[in-house]
Amino acid sequence: MVNIIWMLLTIIGIVFAIINGKIGDVNKAIFQGAGEAVTISIGLISVLVFWLGMMNIAQSAGLLDKLAKLFRPIITRLFPDVPKDHPALGYILSNMMANMFGLGNAATPLGIKAMEQLKKLNGDRDEASRSMITLLALNTTSLTLIPTTVIAIRITYNSANPTEIVGTTLLATVVATIGAIIIDRFFYYRRTRKGGKRK
Repeated sequence: MVNIIWMLLTIIGIVFAIINGKIGDVNKAIFQGAGEAVTISIGLISVLVFWLGMMNIAQSAGLLDKLAKLFRPIITRLFPDVPKDHPALGYILSNMMANMFGLGNAATPLGIKAMEQLKKLNGDRDEASRSMITLLALNTTSLTLIPTTVIAIRITYNSANPTEIVGTTLLATVVATIGAIIIDRFFYYRRTRKGGKRK
C-alpha cells in the first residue's frame, strides 16, 4: 500500500511539473537528491560500522548482558504476559539496547523477531496482544542514550557540534517513553474494565 501511495505521489508530481513547465527542475532535483543520498549513506555507513563494532566489543566484554540483566526486571513488569524464559524477552531486550545506542537499523530486525515470538504466544492470531502493543509503543518512542544515526547525518553536513543533541534527545525520548507506557497502560486497563462489565 505504501509503495502505491509513493508511486501515485511521484506520478502526480511529474504530471504537474509537465503542466507547469517545471520538468527541468524535477530532473535537477532527482539527480541532486540521488547525489545527496549517496553522500548521506557513506556518512551513515562509517558511523554505524563504528558503533556496531563497539556493540560487538561490549557484547564480548559482557556489558550488554549486564545491561540486559539491569533492565530485565523492568521488561518483565512491562510484559507480564511473557514467560520469563521465553525468547521474546531476549529479542525485546536486544531491540531496546540497539535503540538506546541509536542503531535503528540494527534494532528493526530484532523488533521483528520479538514481534514474531509474541505473535506465537498470542496463538498466531491477527489481533495484536497486550505485549505486542506495548512493544510497538516502546519501539516507536525508543529511549535513546546516543542518537548515532542523527549524529552521523550532522557530521555529514559539517555540523559545528554534531553531539550537542545528545542531551535533548535523551530528554525527549525519556518523556516520550514514559508517555507511551502511561497511555498503553491506560487504554489496556480501560479495555479490560469494559470487557469485565460486558461479562
